[in-house]
Formats: sequence, structure tokens, C-alpha cells
Amino acid sequence: MALIDATAVTIALPRLQDDLGASFGAVQWVVNAYALFLGALILVGGAAGDRFGRRSVFLAGILLFTAASVACAIAPSVELLIAARSVQGLGAALLVPQSLAIIAAAYPRDERGRAIGVWAGASAIATALGPLLGGFLIDTLDWQAVFWINLPLSALVLYLTLRYVPESKSEANSGPVDWFGGLLAIAAFGALTVGLTLASLGEGTGVISLGALCAGVILLALFIRHEARAPNPLMPLWLFGDRVFLGANTMTLFLYGALTVVIFLLPFDLIERRGMSATQVGLTLLPVGIIIGVLSRFAGDIADRKGPRALLVIGSLLVAIGAVGLALGVENYWLGVFVPIVISSLGMALVVSPLTTAVMVSAPDDQSGVASGVNNAVSRVAGLFAVAIVGALASFVYVSEAAAGAVVLDTLRFGALPEAGQPEFAALERAFLAAYRAALLLAAVWALLSAAIAFALLGPSRKRQS
Repeated sequence: MALIDATAVTIALPRLQDDLGASFGAVQWVVNAYALFLGALILVGGAAGDRFGRRSVFLAGILLFTAASVACAIAPSVELLIAARSVQGLGAALLVPQSLAIIAAAYPRDERGRAIGVWAGASAIATALGPLLGGFLIDTLDWQAVFWINLPLSALVLYLTLRYVPESKSEANSGPVDWFGGLLAIAAFGALTVGLTLASLGEGTGVISLGALCAGVILLALFIRHEARAPNPLMPLWLFGDRVFLGANTMTLFLYGALTVVIFLLPFDLIERRGMSATQVGLTLLPVGIIIGVLSRFAGDIADRKGPRALLVIGSLLVAIGAVGLALGVENYWLGVFVPIVISSLGMALVVSPLTTAVMVSAPDDQSGVASGVNNAVSRVAGLFAVAIVGALASFVYVSEAAAGAVVLDTLRFGALPEAGQPEFAALERAFLAAYRAALLLAAVWALLSAAIAFALLGPSRKRQS
């Protein structure tokens, strides 16, 4: 549910922007509101599952996610849609970490690589179906349909969970959940995201943006200080003393940030510039899920036998190559879009399962929920900051290039191009391509940093004993 929803909503953004008359900053918040609450509170979700029962928290998350999906579907304005997406993120924060923690509780360490590979493959299939299903629903109905689809899915999930998933919890984690830490995390990440998003709006927001960024840094420092002293921290800092855990999570930050940039920006290029339908965009993104789904289990097996470093380095380099290929903006669809997407997908297929396994094996068994929550939080926060950063960068480059091309319009919105043949179309297309290229090259740099981190920190190391 969470993966299909995330990818389908991304494809819906251009249609949603036009339908609701939303600014590019508001469109960013349709994505970021969900990512903010998911990224910040997924730590609470992991800890709550360990203490109160993973199945129980999973079911609560499903119900809340579904109710919020209905609110998203009937939202009459972008502001109410953003509010509903925030609640949807809260529901996802309860359900997402439980799936991996349930697997970790059910399988011994020497079998987790294969089990997590199956989990990653199933996730990838959902990722593959999301764009295609979302594009079909958007073209045949409207963008609201990407939220209505969660109702039948939730009914199926509730049935399967109640029938087949056993309850499990950690006896070692019996203290209260660190709710104050969760609030600090929301405040810190929210302030940083507000600052970065306001930076994309141009003149008149500089002082507010700087103030929000400073507040975010201070709140983040307070969060880390609180976690160092809390009796039951959401994010035990001692976990980062393990070289593999630190390296895998740092790598996750950069690599998932790069992937988010590609998925976030691509629909704007395909729909607004190339004139493709939402269904065609879904077909374009289909290889992402299929390739990851087919290869993840094999990558997990190889990582169990040979170690994860080689796969992680090669996979990250392939993601970087794919981002550069997209940044070139080649007009031919197969060379300029399809081939780079396939290359990036091959890279992620090599990375997803070994990276997740490295995180879970590096943590003690009684901290599996916390470890899962931390890694999920890092991947979601990576997406949150990636959208905010590239949004600011793309908007700045777009407006600057449009001004250089002597385009004078009351409103300049990155991602919204006029009809071909209009007097300002050529100049705005050049401005769009310049902004698009800058953002994707930044994503490539992040993927290269991920490869460097994998090589430096994820070499052979002694496995932690149960």
C-alpha cells in the first residue's frame, strides 16, 4: 500500500498541480508532508512495535493509512490534501517498519538474507505496479483514484494479517515509547524542510527560509542530545558505533535521495515536455520494480555468501550512470529515458537487499524493530530532503534561465510548460532542461558518494552474534 501510493502520487503531481492551481512549492509539500511524518515517526513506529506487538501496531497503521487515503481523495484544496497526506504519513510510520521487523523475528540470522530478498522483491513488484496502476487510474478517472485504490487493498491486507501473521514483541524493550523524541524529530525535520522549500520560492522568503533552517539545525541538535540521554531512545546512538550500521545508513541517505530525485522529476519531463500520458509514464517506470523484484533475491543470496561491499559499490555506480544519462536530455525516448532508467534499476537491484541485510545483521536481535525503524527513517528523510533540495535548486535555475531568455510572465512554475508553439515555449523549455539537468547531476553526485561510503565502510567485518 505504502509503495504503490508513493509512486502513483508522484505520477499524479503534474495533473494535480493543474487541477488545484497549486504552486510548485505546494506540490513539493504533497510529497514532503507524507515523507516528513513517515520519516520522523517511523522511529516511533519501530519502537512501538517492539514494545506493544508488531502485528497490533501494523494493523493500527493500516486503519489510519486507509482513513487518511479517503481524506486525500475528497480534499477540495491543496492545503487540505497536504494535511491529509500528513496523517497518511503517520499511518505509514506505524505499518512500514513492522513488515521487516516481523521477518527478522521469524527467521534466524543465517536465513535472513534470502527472506529479506523475497521481501525486497515483493516490495519491488508493488513499486512496479504503482506507476502503471496509478497512470491508468489517472488517465481513465482522475488523480483522486490513486487514493481510492487503497480501500480494497487495505481490506485484503487486514484479512491476510489477521489470518497469517503471528504477534511478536521484544521482551527486552518494555519501557515507555520516546514520544518526546518523536516530536523533536518532526519539529527538526519539518523546520529544515520548510527552510529548503521556501528557498525555492524566490524573493521575499530569504529571511524566513534562513530562520527555518537555523531553527531546524538547533532542533536537530536537541533531538540528538535527548536521544543520548533518554532511557528508551527512539534512535540508540550506540548503534552507530558499529561501522557497518553507520556505513549502511549513511549510504542509504545518499542513494535513496538520488533515487527519489529521479522518480520525482521524471514525470514532469515526460508529461509536460514530452507530452506523454500518465499511463505511458507508468510503463516507463515499470522496469524499476520488475528488475529489482527479479534480481533482489539473487543479490541477497550473493551478499550472504560473499559480503555486500562489491554489490553496493557497483550498484551505486550504476545509479549514478543512469542519473547522468537522464540529465543529458537526449530527445530520443529509448536512449534518453528508457536506457538510463534500466541502468539505474539494475543498480538498485544490486543494492536493496544487501543494504537492508547489512543493517539488520549489524544490530542485536532485540533491537531489530529499532534498527528497521532507523533505516526506514533514513531512507524516508533522504527522500524528504532530496525533494526539498532539488526543488530549491530546480526552481532557482529555472527562474534564472527564464530571465536570461527574456521571458516575462506573472508566474513562473518549474514543471508547468505552456503549449508548444506559444512564443515563450522555446525559452521555457531551455530553462526547464537546464534545471532538470542540474538536479539530476546532483543526484548522480549523491550516488557516487554512496559508492565511496560502501567501499570505505562496508568491507569484511565480524558478524555480530545473537
